[in-house]
Amino acid sequence: MSNSIKLAILGLGTVGTGVINLINDNLNELKRRSGRDIIITEVGTRRQRDDIDTNIMQNSDLMAIAASDNVDIVIEVIGGTTLAKDVIMQAIKNGKHVVTANKALLAEHGNEIFAFAEENNVHVAYEAAVAGGIPIIKVMREALAANKIDWLAGIINGTGNFIMTEMRDKGRPFADVLSEAQELGYAEADPTFDVEGIDAAHKLALLASIAFGIPLQFDKVYCEGITGITLQDVNYAEELGYRIKHLGFAVRRDSENDSDAGVELRVHPTLIPQDALLANVNGVKNAVLVNSHPLGQTLYCGDGAGAGATASAVMADVMDLVRVLGSKDRDDQSNTGHHVPHLAFIPDQLSDTPILRADQMVTGYYLRVHAYDSPGVLADITRILSDAGINIDAILQKPAHKVGQVPVIILTLPVVESQMNLAIEKIEKLETITDKVVRIRLDELA
Repeated sequence: MSNSIKLAILGLGTVGTGVINLINDNLNELKRRSGRDIIITEVGTRRQRDDIDTNIMQNSDLMAIAASDNVDIVIEVIGGTTLAKDVIMQAIKNGKHVVTANKALLAEHGNEIFAFAEENNVHVAYEAAVAGGIPIIKVMREALAANKIDWLAGIINGTGNFIMTEMRDKGRPFADVLSEAQELGYAEADPTFDVEGIDAAHKLALLASIAFGIPLQFDKVYCEGITGITLQDVNYAEELGYRIKHLGFAVRRDSENDSDAGVELRVHPTLIPQDALLANVNGVKNAVLVNSHPLGQTLYCGDGAGAGATASAVMADVMDLVRVLGSKDRDDQSNTGHHVPHLAFIPDQLSDTPILRADQMVTGYYLRVHAYDSPGVLADITRILSDAGINIDAILQKPAHKVGQVPVIILTLPVVESQMNLAIEKIEKLETITDKVVRIRLDELA
C-alpha cells in the first residue's frame, strides 16, 4: 500500500487557496486521522503563483491534470458548468475520485456525473457544495440514514440572510444593504444568483434528492427572490410576531388523492415565528432544519461560505476518500463498495415521486392589501377569502399612509396555492383596492 495520497487542486481562488492553507496548517492531524501522507502534487491555475510550494506542479492544462498518473483525488473549485463538467468527467474517466464545491454543476448535471462515476467505479464527493462548512450532506446521507425525512427548511444563502438581517435590525432598505454586501464581498457584482434565489435552488435540489431518494431536478424548483421585500413588510411581520427569512423548502406531501401527492421544492421569502430556531440565525450564517421520523427536528448551523468553512468541507470529503482508497489497497474491493451512494439511496432505488407544481404547494400567507378607507372593504375581502376556502388567522389594519388609503394585513392558515391565486385575483378586481396585493408565504415550521 502506498503511504501517500496525491491531490490535485483545480482553481486557486478563495477556496483552492484555503484548501492549501488548511493542509499546511493541519498536516499532522490529517496524517494521524488517516494514517496516510496527504500531499498536493499538482494545481491548476491560469498564471504561475510565486506563493505555491515549488514541489507542487502548476499547470494551466486542467484536462491534463485530471488524467495525470501523479494524482489520486481531483479537487474541483473552479466553478461554472462547462469547463468544470469536462474536467470532472475526464477525471472520472481516468479513475480519479473527485471532490467538488460546485452546486450549480451538480444541480444541473449531477444525475449524469454520478451515473458516470458509478460506471467507472469512483466517487464524486460534494459536502462543500451545500452550506459551506456545515456537514449537512454527511448528516443526511449517514447520520439520518435510518430516518424517514418528512421535510427540511434551510437558510442556504448567506447573502440573502445578511440582507434580511440588516433590514430587520437596522431598518435599512434592500438596495442599501445589497450595496454593502457587495462591498464586503458577500455578494457578486451581479448578485442575481443570490438575491433571486437561484443559488439556494441549486443547493435545495441536492438536499431534496438526498432527503427523499429522488433524481436531481433543479429545473422543477420554484424560485422567488427577495428583491420585492420592503421595510414595511419586515416591520409588519415583526409586529405580528414573525420574521421574514429567505428559505428553501423540500416537503414530502402524502395524500389519498394521488394527484396531490409528491414533493414540494420551493425557495422564497417566508414569515416564520420569531421564536423559531431558524428565525434567530442571522448575518451570513447558514442553517438547515430537518424534520425526520423518529428523530424529530434537528438544526445544523454554521458558516455557509468563506475560505475556512468551505476548505473544511472539501477536506472532510478528501478524508473520506482517503479511507476508501485505503480499503481498496487492503482488500482489493471496489472503491465505491465502502462508500455511501452519491444521493444516499442505491441508484436503482431512486423513486419517480412527482415534483408538485407551484399552484399545488400548500403554505400559509401574509397578505398586504391597500384599500380606500371606506365602509365594507374589509367585509368584501374576508368574504372572498372565505368563499375560496381560505381561513384567516389574524387581521391587522394600519393607519392610513396615503390620504384616504389604508393597508390591511391578513395572515391565513395553510391553503393550496391555486385557491390563493383565485382569491387574490378577485380581491384585486374590487373597486376599493388601490394596488396589487402583496403576498409572502408563511410557515410555522411545525
